[in-house]
Amino acid sequence: MLVPNHVAIIMDGNGRWATKKGLERSAGHLEGSRTLEKILFHAMDMGVKILSVYAFSTDNFKRDRKEVDYLMNLVVKFFRSKLDKINKRNIKVLVSGRKEHLNIDVIEAIEKIERVTIDNKSGILNICLNYGGQEEIVDGAIKLAHDINNGLDITSFTKEDFRRYLYHDLPEVDLLIRTGGEQRLSNFMLYQLSYTEFYFTNTLFPDFDKSEFNKALFMYENRDRRFGGLHEENR
Repeated sequence: MLVPNHVAIIMDGNGRWATKKGLERSAGHLEGSRTLEKILFHAMDMGVKILSVYAFSTDNFKRDRKEVDYLMNLVVKFFRSKLDKINKRNIKVLVSGRKEHLNIDVIEAIEKIERVTIDNKSGILNICLNYGGQEEIVDGAIKLAHDINNGLDITSFTKEDFRRYLYHDLPEVDLLIRTGGEQRLSNFMLYQLSYTEFYFTNTLFPDFDKSEFNKALFMYENRDRRFGGLHEENR
Protein backbone atom coordinates (compact mmCIF):
# COMPACT_ATOMS: atom_id res chain seq x y z
CA MET A 1 0.00 0.00 0.00
CA LEU A 2 1.16 3.51 -0.85
CA VAL A 3 1.02 5.20 2.56
CA PRO A 4 1.20 9.00 2.93
CA ASN A 5 4.19 10.26 4.89
CA HIS A 6 2.32 13.16 6.51
CA VAL A 7 -1.39 12.94 7.34
CA ALA A 8 -3.37 15.83 8.84
CA ILE A 9 -6.80 15.52 10.44
CA ILE A 10 -9.40 18.17 11.18
CA MET A 11 -11.14 16.37 14.06
CA ASP A 12 -14.64 17.73 13.55
CA GLY A 13 -17.96 16.62 14.99
CA ASN A 14 -17.23 15.91 18.66
CA GLY A 15 -19.92 18.26 19.94
CA ARG A 16 -22.52 17.08 17.43
CA TRP A 17 -21.76 13.46 18.33
CA ALA A 18 -22.57 14.20 21.96
CA THR A 19 -25.68 16.24 21.16
CA LYS A 20 -27.09 13.43 19.01
CA LYS A 21 -26.74 11.10 21.98
CA GLY A 22 -28.33 13.56 24.38
CA LEU A 23 -25.04 14.16 26.19
CA GLU A 24 -23.09 17.26 27.17
CA ARG A 25 -20.71 18.49 24.48
CA SER A 26 -17.85 17.68 26.85
CA ALA A 27 -18.65 13.98 26.46
CA GLY A 28 -17.98 14.29 22.75
CA HIS A 29 -14.63 15.95 23.31
CA LEU A 30 -13.64 13.20 25.76
CA GLU A 31 -14.60 10.49 23.28
CA GLY A 32 -12.72 12.39 20.59
CA SER A 33 -9.54 12.29 22.68
CA ARG A 34 -9.92 8.51 22.96
CA THR A 35 -10.34 8.27 19.20
CA LEU A 36 -7.21 10.36 18.67
CA GLU A 37 -5.15 7.91 20.73
CA LYS A 38 -6.42 4.95 18.70
CA ILE A 39 -5.90 6.66 15.35
CA LEU A 40 -2.41 7.85 16.31
CA PHE A 41 -1.10 4.37 17.02
CA HIS A 42 -2.96 2.83 14.08
CA ALA A 43 -1.57 5.46 11.68
CA MET A 44 1.97 4.78 12.87
CA ASP A 45 1.40 1.02 12.54
CA MET A 46 0.27 1.59 8.95
CA GLY A 47 3.49 3.45 8.13
CA VAL A 48 2.46 7.09 8.52
CA LYS A 49 5.44 9.05 9.87
CA ILE A 50 3.77 12.35 10.79
CA LEU A 51 0.24 12.91 12.08
CA SER A 52 -0.90 16.52 12.48
CA VAL A 53 -4.22 17.11 14.22
CA TYR A 54 -6.33 20.24 14.66
CA ALA A 55 -7.08 20.19 18.38
CA PHE A 56 -8.05 23.81 19.07
CA SER A 57 -8.08 26.84 16.79
CA THR A 58 -7.43 30.45 17.72
CA ASP A 59 -11.11 31.10 16.98
CA ASN A 60 -12.25 28.40 19.42
CA PHE A 61 -11.63 30.84 22.28
CA LYS A 62 -14.88 32.50 21.15
CA ARG A 63 -16.82 29.45 22.37
CA ASP A 64 -18.62 29.24 25.69
CA ARG A 65 -16.11 29.68 28.53
CA LYS A 66 -17.17 26.45 30.20
CA GLU A 67 -16.46 24.46 27.03
CA VAL A 68 -13.10 26.18 26.49
CA ASP A 69 -12.03 25.44 30.07
CA TYR A 70 -13.04 21.81 29.66
CA LEU A 71 -11.06 21.50 26.43
CA MET A 72 -7.96 23.01 28.00
CA ASN A 73 -8.22 20.67 30.99
CA LEU A 74 -8.69 17.76 28.60
CA VAL A 75 -5.50 18.71 26.78
CA VAL A 76 -3.56 18.69 30.04
CA LYS A 77 -5.02 15.33 31.07
CA PHE A 78 -4.29 13.85 27.66
CA PHE A 79 -0.66 14.97 27.71
CA ARG A 80 -0.12 13.79 31.27
CA SER A 81 -1.92 10.44 31.01
CA LYS A 82 -0.65 9.43 27.56
CA LEU A 83 2.94 10.63 27.89
CA ASP A 84 4.39 7.26 28.97
CA LYS A 85 2.48 5.33 26.32
CA ILE A 86 3.47 7.72 23.54
CA ASN A 87 7.07 7.77 24.73
CA LYS A 88 7.26 3.96 24.81
CA ARG A 89 6.13 3.93 21.19
CA ASN A 90 9.09 6.22 20.41
CA ILE A 91 6.80 8.96 19.07
CA LYS A 92 7.89 12.58 19.20
CA VAL A 93 5.26 15.15 20.18
CA LEU A 94 5.25 18.68 18.81
CA VAL A 95 2.70 21.38 19.60
CA SER A 96 2.04 24.06 16.99
CA GLY A 97 0.34 27.33 17.84
CA ARG A 98 0.54 30.45 19.95
CA LYS A 99 1.16 30.32 23.68
CA GLU A 100 -0.86 33.45 24.42
CA HIS A 101 -4.20 32.85 26.19
CA LEU A 102 -3.04 29.40 27.35
CA ASN A 103 -3.06 28.75 31.09
CA ILE A 104 0.23 27.96 32.81
CA ASP A 105 -0.76 24.32 33.42
CA VAL A 106 -1.35 23.86 29.68
CA ILE A 107 2.01 25.42 28.83
CA GLU A 108 3.78 23.28 31.41
CA ALA A 109 2.14 20.12 30.05
CA ILE A 110 3.18 21.07 26.52
CA GLU A 111 6.76 21.76 27.53
CA LYS A 112 7.03 18.48 29.43
CA ILE A 113 5.73 16.21 26.69
CA GLU A 114 7.87 17.95 24.07
CA ARG A 115 10.94 17.70 26.29
CA VAL A 116 10.48 14.03 27.20
CA THR A 117 9.83 12.90 23.61
CA ILE A 118 12.29 15.18 21.83
CA ASP A 119 14.68 12.40 20.76
CA ASN A 120 12.03 9.88 19.66
CA LYS A 121 12.38 8.66 16.08
CA SER A 122 9.50 6.34 15.16
CA GLY A 123 7.06 9.09 14.22
CA ILE A 124 5.75 12.56 15.01
CA LEU A 125 2.46 13.68 16.51
CA ASN A 126 1.98 17.37 15.74
CA ILE A 127 -0.86 18.80 17.83
CA CYS A 128 -2.15 22.14 16.57
CA LEU A 129 -3.38 23.99 19.66
CA ASN A 130 -4.44 27.63 19.75
CA TYR A 131 -3.52 27.40 16.09
CA GLY A 132 -4.41 29.24 12.90
CA GLY A 133 -2.84 28.78 9.49
CA GLN A 134 -2.86 32.49 8.66
CA GLU A 135 -1.48 33.29 12.11
CA GLU A 136 1.33 30.79 11.55
CA ILE A 137 2.32 32.52 8.31
CA VAL A 138 2.18 35.96 9.97
CA ASP A 139 4.29 34.76 12.91
CA GLY A 140 6.78 33.24 10.48
CA ALA A 141 6.98 36.46 8.49
CA ILE A 142 7.68 38.41 11.69
CA LYS A 143 10.56 36.05 12.55
CA LEU A 144 11.90 36.32 9.01
CA ALA A 145 11.73 40.13 9.11
CA HIS A 146 13.71 40.04 12.38
CA ASP A 147 16.44 37.95 10.73
CA ILE A 148 16.50 40.24 7.68
CA ASN A 149 17.01 43.23 9.98
CA ASN A 150 19.91 41.32 11.50
CA GLY A 151 21.60 40.80 8.15
CA LEU A 152 20.00 37.68 6.63
CA ASP A 153 20.62 37.58 2.87
CA ILE A 154 17.36 36.58 1.13
CA THR A 155 18.63 36.92 -2.43
CA SER A 156 17.96 33.26 -3.14
CA PHE A 157 15.34 32.68 -0.42
CA THR A 158 12.86 29.92 -1.35
CA LYS A 159 9.49 28.61 -0.19
CA GLU A 160 11.36 25.69 1.38
CA ASP A 161 13.48 28.17 3.35
CA PHE A 162 10.32 29.80 4.68
CA ARG A 163 9.14 26.49 6.15
CA ARG A 164 11.86 26.89 8.77
CA TYR A 165 10.01 29.98 10.01
CA LEU A 166 6.76 28.13 10.60
CA TYR A 167 6.00 26.70 14.04
CA HIS A 168 7.81 23.50 13.05
CA ASP A 169 9.78 22.60 9.93
CA LEU A 170 7.72 19.63 8.77
CA PRO A 171 7.25 18.16 5.28
CA GLU A 172 4.18 19.19 3.33
CA VAL A 173 0.97 17.33 4.12
CA ASP A 174 0.24 14.44 1.75
CA LEU A 175 -3.30 13.67 2.92
CA LEU A 176 -5.81 15.86 4.75
CA ILE A 177 -8.79 14.19 6.39
CA ARG A 178 -11.77 16.18 7.65
CA THR A 179 -14.46 14.38 9.59
CA GLY A 180 -17.96 15.63 10.38
CA GLY A 181 -19.27 16.41 6.89
CA GLU A 182 -17.86 19.93 6.41
CA GLN A 183 -15.73 20.65 3.33
CA ARG A 184 -13.53 23.58 4.21
CA LEU A 185 -10.03 24.11 5.63
CA SER A 186 -11.00 26.33 8.56
CA ASN A 187 -7.62 28.08 8.59
CA PHE A 188 -5.66 24.84 9.05
CA MET A 189 -2.06 24.39 7.85
CA LEU A 190 -2.56 26.66 4.83
CA TYR A 191 1.12 26.84 3.89
CA GLN A 192 1.58 23.07 4.05
CA LEU A 193 -1.49 22.07 1.99
CA SER A 194 -0.54 23.33 -1.48
CA TYR A 195 -0.57 19.89 -3.16
CA THR A 196 -2.36 17.85 -0.53
CA GLU A 197 -5.01 15.24 -1.35
CA PHE A 198 -8.29 15.94 0.51
CA TYR A 199 -10.61 13.35 2.03
CA PHE A 200 -13.94 14.49 3.48
CA THR A 201 -16.22 12.15 5.40
CA ASN A 202 -19.58 12.57 7.11
CA THR A 203 -18.38 10.38 9.98
CA LEU A 204 -18.17 12.35 13.23
CA PHE A 205 -14.72 12.17 14.75
CA PRO A 206 -15.60 10.03 17.81
CA ASP A 207 -16.83 7.37 15.34
CA PHE A 208 -13.77 7.68 13.09
CA ASP A 209 -12.24 4.28 13.77
CA LYS A 210 -9.43 2.29 12.14
CA SER A 211 -11.60 1.11 9.27
CA GLU A 212 -12.62 4.69 8.50
CA PHE A 213 -8.97 5.75 8.51
CA ASN A 214 -8.14 2.89 6.15
CA LYS A 215 -10.81 4.14 3.73
CA ALA A 216 -8.91 7.43 3.53
CA LEU A 217 -5.65 5.57 2.91
CA PHE A 218 -7.30 3.52 0.15
CA MET A 219 -8.55 6.70 -1.50
CA TYR A 220 -5.06 8.19 -1.28
CA GLU A 221 -3.48 5.10 -2.82
CA ASN A 222 -5.79 5.39 -5.81
CA ARG A 223 -5.36 9.11 -6.44
CA ASP A 224 -3.20 10.24 -9.35
CA ARG A 225 -1.19 12.88 -7.52
CA ARG A 226 -0.06 15.86 -9.56
CA PHE A 227 2.27 18.69 -8.59
CA GLY A 228 1.85 21.82 -10.68
CA GLY A 229 0.39 19.69 -13.46
CA LEU A 230 3.17 17.09 -13.29
CA HIS A 231 2.82 13.48 -12.27
CA GLU A 232 4.43 12.62 -8.96
CA GLU A 233 7.18 10.60 -10.63
CA ASN A 234 8.15 13.69 -12.66
CA ARG A 235 8.09 16.06 -9.68
